[in-house]
Order: sequence, then C-alpha cells, then structure tokens
Amino acid sequence: MSDKPGSIPAIGQGKRGEEGHLGYLLRQANTVWRNRAEQALAAQGMTLPQFMALVMVGAYPGASSADLARAALLTPQTLSVIVANLERAGWIERHAHTVHGRIRQIALTRSGAAALSRARQAMAAEERALHAGLSAAEAKIVRRWLVQVAMASE
Repeated sequence: MSDKPGSIPAIGQGKRGEEGHLGYLLRQANTVWRNRAEQALAAQGMTLPQFMALVMVGAYPGASSADLARAALLTPQTLSVIVANLERAGWIERHAHTVHGRIRQIALTRSGAAALSRARQAMAAEERALHAGLSAAEAKIVRRWLVQVAMASE
C-alpha cells in the first residue's frame, strides 16, 4: 500500500481486505476468479460462457435453451448466440422434442464431450486455487453460504 493520500490499497488490505463489505469482497473475488478462468479456457479455444453452457448441457442433456440459460446464469439472447457457435463448432447438437416439436433439446456431441473434458482439466487448477487454505469443512460452509446467497434472490 502506498503512503500517498487517497491511494487505493492492495487486494487484502483496508476495505479490499477483511474490513471490506461482503458484497464488494464477493465481487472482487469473482473478478479475480473470472480473469483466471478466462485465461485457462482461452488456451482451450473456449470462453467462460461457452464452458458454463457446455457444463450445463453435459449435466442436463435434453434441456432447452431457456432452461440452459437459467442454469448457466445467462440471458436467453446470450445463450442463443453461444448455442449457435457451439453447434457450428460441432460441440452440441439440437433435436426437436419428441412431444413438443417446437422445443429444441440440446446435447453434447462426442467432440463436445471431449472439448468439455479438456476444459475441465484446464479449470482444475483454478478450482484447486479456490480451495487453497480451506479445510473440507470450511469449503462446505463456503458452498452452503454461496448457495444461500443465490437462493435469497429467487
């Protein structure tokens, strides 16, 4: 930290440290994590929103774009562009729903599953960095708290 009046402290100091507001600290942590994740995924030729969409398609095969948008925390318009790009890359395929023909269900292709596997490996180091310094019990508490924060907004 600089001694100069009005200087902004380094991450971890002052209001950017444990004295800070929870909302700010959550945003600060998210920004740092997002930058690291984007760098790890760029090496795989993938963006973070594409990764999130592929994770959700892999977890919930047959889901619609609207369902995936909600699960991936993206707007339907953004997900529509991502889905078109993922389909063009050959990582997903869309099929008409057997009962509701207007609904298009989305599933991973073999190359999409392989791309997702490579991206998960690239993200493993970032996930380990999030756990650094936390016991399993502490990590569980953090997860529970984050879920509670998200659920409070629904």
